[in-house]
Amino acid sequence: MNEKQEHYLAEILPTQHEWVQELEEQAKSGRVPIMDRVGIHFVMQLIRMKKPDKILEVGTAIGYSALRMLEANPNASVITIEKDLQRYEQAIENINQLQKQDQIEVIHGDALEKLLELSNHDHQFDLIFIDAAKGQYSRFFELAEPMLNKNGIILSDNVLFRGYVAEPVNVPKRYTKMVEKLRDYNKMLMNHRKFTTSIIPIGDGVAVSYKISE
Repeated sequence: MNEKQEHYLAEILPTQHEWVQELEEQAKSGRVPIMDRVGIHFVMQLIRMKKPDKILEVGTAIGYSALRMLEANPNASVITIEKDLQRYEQAIENINQLQKQDQIEVIHGDALEKLLELSNHDHQFDLIFIDAAKGQYSRFFELAEPMLNKNGIILSDNVLFRGYVAEPVNVPKRYTKMVEKLRDYNKMLMNHRKFTTSIIPIGDGVAVSYKISE
């Protein structure tokens, strides 16, 4: 999707609740990366259609996407993991202000460790959203996949990372390894025997992986 198309889609989105606008401004002023408006609108539409009861999120940031996913299905419960202490505390504050703490559990810690702990406690989810360290996506997927129910969905954000993944030329050196890992990750998704995957060129690229077998 080119910039003009993305701008057009963002322009025609419905007016957001005041709390949504406040969180977007909070993220912008704090330079905290959150999902763009068109991308989160797409994710919310999937949730409205799928109606997942239990959602796992890898990468809480300030709680924006967890709250938006809950907005799309108010009957859901969300477990979300955040490594950064400051963002974890921001997320807790934002979730408490909106009185959603009974439905959103925020876990502070390294996602690789916390995913193992959740798996050991036999947690199961209908939808898993991966939006954390891009170089670890394959490992996140490996740990999260056994906890996903059949016919569940794993969403992975930023899988096209600034266009570098699709066209890996003139990639800044600091992103070279990450881009390589994302290319490997996308290839793995497309060839996974348990999943069928589509990569949607919205925002920074969203992979939608549907679990077809155990």
